[in-house]
Amino acid sequence: MARSVALVSDSTSVDAEMADRLDVVAVPLQVVIGATAYDEGSAASPESVAKALEQRQSVSTSRPAPEAFLRVYERAAKAGAEAVVSIHLSGEVSGTFESAELAARKCSIPVVTVDSRQLGMGTGFAVEAAAAALDDGATADEAAAVARKRAEATTALFYVDTLEFLRRGGRVGAAAALLGSALAVKPLLKVDNGRIVPMEKVRTSSKALLRLEELAVEAAGEGAVDIAVSHLANSERADTLAAHLGERVADVRALIVNQVGAVIGAHVGPGMLAVVISPR
Repeated sequence: MARSVALVSDSTSVDAEMADRLDVVAVPLQVVIGATAYDEGSAASPESVAKALEQRQSVSTSRPAPEAFLRVYERAAKAGAEAVVSIHLSGEVSGTFESAELAARKCSIPVVTVDSRQLGMGTGFAVEAAAAALDDGATADEAAAVARKRAEATTALFYVDTLEFLRRGGRVGAAAALLGSALAVKPLLKVDNGRIVPMEKVRTSSKALLRLEELAVEAAGEGAVDIAVSHLANSERADTLAAHLGERVADVRALIVNQVGAVIGAHVGPGMLAVVISPR
């Protein structure tokens, strides 16, 4: 049975497979490589972004315009939806949520917008929880509340080879990036209330990845959790980390290994490895 409440997210949070499985519309952000803009999920791939960054090409990103969201919302209304729940990556790092809010004010049906204060699968798990709630008959407000609760309980940790790409996009301060470069340390970071913040600095990549694993196990605790291990051009290490977490975490309900999309990839750079732990 078709839902009376439509579910919308964005391409940084929900890939094509997940969108199809959960019946979600993922509005694309854009990646600009050189002078050409591409919609994420179609022409722009994580591999193309990683290659462009390695070749020192200019890479930037841009949010969807409010009109893009409004078209999606009105299309849902025309298809019979009585309301929309629109769940997005943190408003602290992207204007995507702001665009969704602006569009919601103009829509002919009620739109409940949710700033997940998360990134990647941190938002994806919130979308998944909202989809399950809607399938069980939840209202738009109830599904939005479920998404917020899931996102608030989620821990997102990640490793990058260098802070330079985050610095270029304004996601971390220049002083932190310069310090990391000068000391040749490997930074571990986390998402804290929607912001990307440095967590620890480790001397080598191998030690950093071991520490990332330890922090993930601590965050998972003894309860039931979903885990996503995400990477950019680092699949072997992602598979290894996922296998270790599958063995060490007490109650893993879902264990996902994926490559981040082109937009997040543009800001973290090749070699990034992330772990998202989301309690059920």
